[in-house]
Amino acid sequence: MDNLRVAQLENFRLKVFRTVAEELSFRKAAEQLFLTQPAVTLQIQALEEDLAARLFDRAGGRVSLTPQGTRLLSYARKISSLASAAEQELASAVDRVSGPLPLGVSTTIAQYVLPQLLGAFLAEYPQVQLSLHSGNTSAIVDLLVEEKVAVGLIEGPARKRAVRAEPFMEDELVLIAPPQFAPHRLPLRQLTASTLLLREQGSGSRRVVETALSRAGVRTKSFRRVMHLDSTEAIKSAVQVGLGLGFVSRWAIAKELELRAIKVVDVPGLHIRRHFSLISLAGPRPQGSANAFRDFTLARARILSRAHASRR
Repeated sequence: MDNLRVAQLENFRLKVFRTVAEELSFRKAAEQLFLTQPAVTLQIQALEEDLAARLFDRAGGRVSLTPQGTRLLSYARKISSLASAAEQELASAVDRVSGPLPLGVSTTIAQYVLPQLLGAFLAEYPQVQLSLHSGNTSAIVDLLVEEKVAVGLIEGPARKRAVRAEPFMEDELVLIAPPQFAPHRLPLRQLTASTLLLREQGSGSRRVVETALSRAGVRTKSFRRVMHLDSTEAIKSAVQVGLGLGFVSRWAIAKELELRAIKVVDVPGLHIRRHFSLISLAGPRPQGSANAFRDFTLARARILSRAHASRR
């Protein structure tokens, strides 16, 4: 029983097909499955020969499903779900948490918080087979609703009725500037004379910053210039070379503050706090490995938050 794995219950060729069909990319499927791209192609060719049906169209460098492929994907997802449920039920009979855990994590959490959680979680639950999907908050919520991930960790509000959000950690967004930036305090009316470095549309961080500025009576259109960047790392790099000022999570700047590569500037009357949230589909609580990760995260995050606060 201890050697049972979902990979033995779900036909391997069907798993390869399902991954290619969901990604619509042989390359991305190969990366997820830890295979070479030629190996993925061979598995698909063998499955098409077994079924005497063409499952994919490959034209103009793009991959799309044929009508037969679309029908097979529906069944493949049901088979995968049944295999996962069987593995988890059998595992629970021997009081062991195992099985796949597709996890969606927004970018700031994935880079600065998740590594500290995952090491401890996998040490406690070594039988869990983790797969990680990262993106901005909007993308992670979409992945959850589409049931491509079992649970997610996001930085902004979910804003969908089908999603349950449970805060697990508090965060603060602070204004960062180059180390040579003169004032340590910057009134709002002077802040708008700067170039604001802002995350892309769909980012939870951007949504929180825009909301906080609006409540303080400032619109992003009031700034001299607004630059949109696709990651916190990009904002930090742009700040360091003097392209503008940006709001980022305190979790993201510990190393830069220690090296004095950036500085935090206080904006009187503007305090931007938010909660990181664990999201799952509304309805029954997640089961198996997803439930174990939920319980672990909600408990362990308090310890991480206290340790982080003590280092400020």
